[in-house]
Amino acid sequence: MKLHGIKVQHKKNTADLAPARLSDVSEVCIPMSMHIGKPAKIIVKRGDSVKLGQVIGERDGFLSVPVHASVSGTVSKVEDITMSTGQRVPAVFIKSDGLNEVYEGIAPPEVNDYRSFVEAIEQSGVVGLGGAGFPTFVKINVKDLDKIEEVVINAAECEPYITSDTRTMIDKPDYVFKAIEAGKKYMGVKRFIIGIEDNKKEAIKIMKKYAEKTDGVEVKVLPSIYPQGGEKVLVYNTTGKVIPKGGLPLDVGVIVVNVTTLAFCAEYMETGMPLIEKCVTVDGSAVNEPANVIAPIGAPIENLFEACGGLKREPAKILYGGPMMGIAVPSTDTPVLKMTNAVIAMDEKEAAPPKTTPCINCGNCLRHCPFKLDPKGIMHAYNIDDAEALEALHVDLCMECGCCSYVCPAKRPLVQTNKLAKIKLREYLNSKKEEGTK
Repeated sequence: MKLHGIKVQHKKNTADLAPARLSDVSEVCIPMSMHIGKPAKIIVKRGDSVKLGQVIGERDGFLSVPVHASVSGTVSKVEDITMSTGQRVPAVFIKSDGLNEVYEGIAPPEVNDYRSFVEAIEQSGVVGLGGAGFPTFVKINVKDLDKIEEVVINAAECEPYITSDTRTMIDKPDYVFKAIEAGKKYMGVKRFIIGIEDNKKEAIKIMKKYAEKTDGVEVKVLPSIYPQGGEKVLVYNTTGKVIPKGGLPLDVGVIVVNVTTLAFCAEYMETGMPLIEKCVTVDGSAVNEPANVIAPIGAPIENLFEACGGLKREPAKILYGGPMMGIAVPSTDTPVLKMTNAVIAMDEKEAAPPKTTPCINCGNCLRHCPFKLDPKGIMHAYNIDDAEALEALHVDLCMECGCCSYVCPAKRPLVQTNKLAKIKLREYLNSKKEEGTK
């Protein structure tokens, strides 16, 4: 099996820039939904005083994690906000007192076995920090540990611009490997594979240096082909295993964890400070001085731009994440989230949508799709409202990486259509299921 992809411009402008810490944030807006699953339940009210690391939202359901105060100060309001996805979620606004007083209950967790290890990761509030937002404690809460053959550490960081994971490997390699040792001790996993693209020379050098002194760790240097960091792509390219349709890495004996998520877990076990801040790459054609910035969760992204010398041009589009799979944000008041690894501000020239022309049947989209899907066929089936054809074309396998749109010489909106087609297919399958129960 050969997995395909595309070559993109790396634009790793900030790879050599150590992150600077953001200061003077006057107010944060902390959503209760910064993870896949049910929002956390707010346990504070307007007027309450809170301190750094204090729980302000309790886990509320299996797929849920606690949320913590990222500054000390006073709760100014509790209200619903609209996320960049259009979802309405509850949020806590905290006016900072500028003191950053640490909550009295902060202490390293007591971890002495697998169950207490999982519980500690749950209490930390950590989710997939590469952008996915899946609760980490759920990922490692495995019924049969003997089924885990490898942990694949996702250090690919294949999107243009983003370098926050690269900085983790350069600045915090000790925490990466402390987490690996914890995984060995409490989960019994014997093999760890760090999958990293070959354009990260300094990070590769450091990871290999540490791996040489650690049993059971392999650094696998991979070609810089997007989307190398896609879960199914990475598992295949590091282990040779194929995750089945509708399956998870665990189905082939693998757990995949982002490298920054991993490092945070070790840091939390050492300090007890939950997830309250995030290293964010700030870049794009509208940014004056691109940089990596450590920001409190909930800080408005406007503060990130201020830390980078402001904007040199009016942004036409601002993204959470990279230009391939990033999500557009509505304003600079939008907060930094747990899974925000980058904020990209594009000027009018960079953000301008290309002119669309008729399909020339070149087949580029099919040749470059990592899963060999047929985007042209999917678009046709979607346009004629043929849900059965969408099912036969396996549109539900699409990871929305954008390779098809990127290589299309006619600039057809292929990935956008795939997203809509997946919704249409879900509606069709749900209606079939309902009919079957009548």
